[in-house]
Amino acid sequence: MDIRKLLSRSAKKPQKGPAIKDGGPAKLPSAGTPANPQLFHDAIPESRGKKRKRGTERVEEEANDQEEESVDFFAPKSTKPKSKKEDQTDGVLETPKDGEDDSPAVKLLDEEECRQILRSHRLKLTLLSSAKEEEKKTKKSKKAKVEKKQEKHRNKELYPQPLVAFSDLRSIYGISRRLGENLAQQGYKIPTEVQMGSLPLLLKPETALGDSMKELEDSNGTANINLLAVAPTGSGKTLAFLIPVVNSIVQRRRASKDSGHVLDAVIVAPTKELASQIVNEAKKLCIGTGIKVVGMRKGMRIVPKDDQEEQGESSSEEEDSESEDEASKKKSSQPLAKADILVTTPGLLLSALSASSQEEQAPLPTVRTLVLDEADVLLDQLFRDQTLGIWKSCINPELRVALWSATMGSNIEALASSTIQSRATRLGLDTQPRTVRLIVGLKDSAIPNITHKLIYAATEPGKLIALRQLLHPTARATDGTQSLRPPFLVFTQTIPRAIALHSELLYDIPASAGGSSRIAVLHSDLSDSARDHVMTRFRNGEIWVLITTDILSRGVDFRGINGVVNYDVPNSGAAYIHRVGRTGRAGRDGGVAVTLYTKEDIPYVKNVANIIAASEKAAGIPASEASMQKWLLDALPTPSKEEKKKLKMYGVEARRGGLGKGKEGKETKGKGKTQISTKSGYERKLENNRRGAIQASKRRKEAESAKEASAAEESEWSGIDA
Repeated sequence: MDIRKLLSRSAKKPQKGPAIKDGGPAKLPSAGTPANPQLFHDAIPESRGKKRKRGTERVEEEANDQEEESVDFFAPKSTKPKSKKEDQTDGVLETPKDGEDDSPAVKLLDEEECRQILRSHRLKLTLLSSAKEEEKKTKKSKKAKVEKKQEKHRNKELYPQPLVAFSDLRSIYGISRRLGENLAQQGYKIPTEVQMGSLPLLLKPETALGDSMKELEDSNGTANINLLAVAPTGSGKTLAFLIPVVNSIVQRRRASKDSGHVLDAVIVAPTKELASQIVNEAKKLCIGTGIKVVGMRKGMRIVPKDDQEEQGESSSEEEDSESEDEASKKKSSQPLAKADILVTTPGLLLSALSASSQEEQAPLPTVRTLVLDEADVLLDQLFRDQTLGIWKSCINPELRVALWSATMGSNIEALASSTIQSRATRLGLDTQPRTVRLIVGLKDSAIPNITHKLIYAATEPGKLIALRQLLHPTARATDGTQSLRPPFLVFTQTIPRAIALHSELLYDIPASAGGSSRIAVLHSDLSDSARDHVMTRFRNGEIWVLITTDILSRGVDFRGINGVVNYDVPNSGAAYIHRVGRTGRAGRDGGVAVTLYTKEDIPYVKNVANIIAASEKAAGIPASEASMQKWLLDALPTPSKEEKKKLKMYGVEARRGGLGKGKEGKETKGKGKTQISTKSGYERKLENNRRGAIQASKRRKEAESAKEASAAEESEWSGIDA
């Protein structure tokens, strides 16, 4: 062996992972659909069914039973081995045919098997305490250990039947045949973790829970379960709440033999982009079922108006029919929208409910299901009043509420539980509704199948240079990490910064590769048609780099996104989780999340660093090879509660330029230092001086012309006065 080759070898061990060819990663999120969309695949321990208690007779009996169940090679031929289908589904015996009962006799898993499967996929389901149990705890305990024991005693952990395959939805849980065909046509075979834990509870809780169902039943023997689900981004939450909604409407129509459209379910989302995406997914599931899915629009009538208002409108039309405006005629004559499932943003629906009634919001008595997608935002300060107003309008006693998000704080959970209990008290329900909390993986953490990078750029020009290096990689990465390839998203703190960054990068992509048409910007100041046009182009692959604000950070599904760039540090840890969750969706590997930070961002970086460290730990990366070392986490300053609150509401203070004056009426600091530009301060100063000189000369010319005009007027009137 050549001694020079031996000495030039790196001392660092090669990282395990996909081979890199041609300077790029072999696996990318845009490469195709993964074989398994599940995020967690922990191995089930070999001691399945055993209890770790030494010296007990039960353990000896279980050991003897396992020895007796060993393979007998001399057994008679009549013993048949398990089929592959039975081995996969762990005991499903039959599949119902068309025309048979939807609930056939099946062999379900026992509690220990359910517990092992749920733990291997990191699923935790908890039955939250009811209002009566909370009232018992009036005096606070002095010791924290006693409080924790009491809390564990109140919140009971559940182990329902997990959903192993989508085919079990038809055989075990009796969903509609047409709905099962639509799922098969969409290619759904293996459920994700959130679907594995939530669908059995929402479809048939009596089958999923078994004996634990007695605690959830009311006086009529039925269960009204409210679900609070916390699952990582891209884990299939939209499909998890759409399947039970569509199936319940189909089954109710089949029982009542009524094909009319009655508003049965309301799905609330924080942004228009997310609402339109939910509408598209729901329409795919409703093909051939006769269910009508409608996306809320401005001016749409959902509830009929009061009789007095209608009479007043008819009399005014008869008296002043000729003088009435055409726009008001169209508004008054707009028919009542008929829908089974309504997908809306909170502001649109609340304004429609308020416009149909003079005193308060009009009620929604037919709504049986209320879904809050991204519930932590809908119940935050920005949308809280609107969301609670919609919740209050749903007066049906059989209402079932489902809250879904990737991040859920304890304050949001407490608000949701108190709202459910107060609504039951206001309506005078006999039994208090119970809430089941589902947590997938580690709560409030980023997905483990993407690569995180935290890059220090020092200044704003340094961030722009770093972003240009991502657009034009000059060399292969030396540390073995994956490079960033388009398409990718770039997030900024404010709309003016997004516009400025777009104008700065407009000509960075060469004309041979598409030029400026490959870069676009999307924010809330654009019209609805412009936003839809940009989204369509980005999904079709015509746009490679999309610069945006947090309007696209939640819920929007871009399955082919290869990376996310946080040009500005996110306002909170939850914002970081949702931003980077736009890549690596549905178990796709190869996604990259890059966060650029400057000197002004150092006090706020620790939240992001902690999330990255937890994500790398969940991915199984050793502490010695992790990017977030312990010394770095200890060196970063910890922000106070007030600093976190200000950061969440206003963002980094140095980047509030372009938004006007601050809260106290003073100009924001660092307005000139945080401009997105590659020009030096001296060049910008010369440009400002030149611009100021031009404006001053214009003002002087205007003043001179005004003086000449006034002098001419005085000379004309002077002769008359004389």
